[in-house]
Amino acid sequence: MKKKFITRLAFYFVGLIVMTLGVVISVKSDLGVTPISSIPYTMTVVTGMDLGIATMLFSVLMVLLQIIILRKKFKPVNLLQLPIGILFGMFLTVCGKLMAQVPVPENFVFKFILMLVSTVLVALGVFLYVAPRFVPLAPEGFIIAVTQVTKLSFSTVKVIFDVAMVAVSIVTCLIAVHSLGSVGIGTIAAAILVGNEVKLLTKFFGGWRDHVLGIRPKELHAPADSQTRTADG
Repeated sequence: MKKKFITRLAFYFVGLIVMTLGVVISVKSDLGVTPISSIPYTMTVVTGMDLGIATMLFSVLMVLLQIIILRKKFKPVNLLQLPIGILFGMFLTVCGKLMAQVPVPENFVFKFILMLVSTVLVALGVFLYVAPRFVPLAPEGFIIAVTQVTKLSFSTVKVIFDVAMVAVSIVTCLIAVHSLGSVGIGTIAAAILVGNEVKLLTKFFGGWRDHVLGIRPKELHAPADSQTRTADG
């Protein structure tokens, strides 16, 4: 049992790191970041703050909104999203500093390749980090909270959330820096590709992953109030 827990923990944190690398590479491609990262990156573009710090602040906001939405239904265990958000932000800072040594490609083909690589890494990160069913990242936790209150499906709220994040990013960047900032073809590509790439990974490697993690089929269909539904990046 202890071995399985350690294995799940390893999958969880490796998934977070891989997903972090995917986000940082999407920034380096200069073609737009994933929808879920658009607000933090917009904060970076407008204020100049580090992406990791912006992600931490965004995580705090998402948890506060969960508390407001759920009220008495908010579970104290969900406060663990805060340290996980801080850890994810730290990963972003470290990966960002490492990627800073890599020159920004000027050729559109290279940028496009980087963008595609970023979607694969984000999808792989989601594939690894979600299955252990530990603490979700705060934005995903907020989406789950909305599903609990509205009774809408996770996928429906996810789409609305992504569209809202991108819309806020566009408006903010247009007003503050007179450009699209964090939004670009990469943002659209991520919205389309990441979810489908996760499905492909699950189709071909999901059985192996679940076997290694010791996941029983009924665990994959646990109720939403566990705060651990799948995100699409």
